[in-house]
Amino acid sequence: MSSSFERYQKRRLISSYFSVVISIALVLFLLGILGLLMLNAKKVADLFKEQVTVTIYLKDSAKDVEVKQLEKSLALADYVKSTTYVTKEQAAESMKAENGDDFMEFLGFNPLWNNIDVNLKADYLTSEKLEELAASVSEKNFVEEVKYDKDLVSLMNSRVKKISFWVLLLSAIFTLIAVLLINSSIRLSVYAKRFTIKTMQMVGATKRFIRKPFVWKSIKLGIIGAILALVALGFIVYYIDQAFPELQLRQSPLLIGGLFLLVFISGIVITWISTHFATQRFLNLKTDQLY
Repeated sequence: MSSSFERYQKRRLISSYFSVVISIALVLFLLGILGLLMLNAKKVADLFKEQVTVTIYLKDSAKDVEVKQLEKSLALADYVKSTTYVTKEQAAESMKAENGDDFMEFLGFNPLWNNIDVNLKADYLTSEKLEELAASVSEKNFVEEVKYDKDLVSLMNSRVKKISFWVLLLSAIFTLIAVLLINSSIRLSVYAKRFTIKTMQMVGATKRFIRKPFVWKSIKLGIIGAILALVALGFIVYYIDQAFPELQLRQSPLLIGGLFLLVFISGIVITWISTHFATQRFLNLKTDQLY
């Protein structure tokens, strides 16, 4: 009879440990995903910003030397990511491919201009910098016009600021929820052994002596949960790197490694602190308060 009861208790204990490990793994996995989002939020925003094109239209009278000098000076500027020279013939071919109609057959001539497409680095994509660039380039007598989407730039910058704020706020909220969930799981695990704790205390064991095995057991469960979370997170990182190579995750091994280390340490620290306070609570209770 006692053997059957012991097996039942052992199964309950294993089930309790299993639920704690799964809870820790899921919470740490979500924290890792959130960390990935935070690390790559700026990269994603920068990718969108660097797609904004400033087009410099050149007069037909522009000399090749002047155009090349302008393109070279722009390419060497700190705030410029890339420049592309597009002839009027190339522009006409692009429009023909997009629209499916050859407008030159209808007009009898090519009304387009040669142009230089300029993409700025994300940190410099501000209305002020674009106005400064447009003003300096427009001073050249062989430049016909400088165009870019002002409304899009303003909208993009304001949206990026809002998104960054909400990402930080959600990160703080989810981190708090993660700590509370892990703490709840640990407390339930310790609660199941509250009578054992009180019995050890009654026979003269010190609080530190009683607390030590519970803390070490929880740390081990935290390590197992963290490893499971990191394995799942590794698959996610691999998938994102394959699906979105422009994020260049593999070119940031220190950031990814730092995130993985943070998740692993979080699993240990949160379980350690939660177990410490959970056992302390039951150690301070009177016997009749355990029921």
